Amino acid sequence: MSTTPDLRIAAWRKSSYSNGDGGECVEIADNIPGSVPVRDSKAVPGGPALTFAAASWTPFVAALGDGSI
Repeated sequence: MSTTPDLRIAAWRKSSYSNGDGGECVEIADNIPGSVPVRDSKAVPGGPALTFAAASWTPFVAALGDGSI
């Protein structure tokens, strides 16, 4: 059994931290159960993604927001 999520079904959205002029295009897919895939769509559109466990993603984003990392 594979533990790699099937990203063919990923519904990608642009991160709110990406700027509006086409730069820094970080995309996230919210519809993959248990995982949060992240990719750089500017450098490699449709390219590979880093996949984080959903349980780890929320504390990671919170830590970024409060400046603790």
